[in-house]
Amino acid sequence: MKSGLALYQALRSIDVPDDKATAVVDALESDMQTHLATKADLAQLELKLTIRMGVMISTAVGVLLAAMKFMH
Repeated sequence: MKSGLALYQALRSIDVPDDKATAVVDALESDMQTHLATKADLAQLELKLTIRMGVMISTAVGVLLAAMKFMH
């Protein structure tokens, strides 16, 4: 990972011991792999949200049409 190497080099340049610099980079990479969304995650979420919005709009139109029918 390019940013991991840059972080490691920055830590080493300010005299952080090798084992501690490596531990920081490993912890950062671990967090990034478990807590950040991938493009596939975002695409799946977009599909779910699109379907949910379609259902909500269809329901709202159905309720509006039913209300209009009962009013006349």
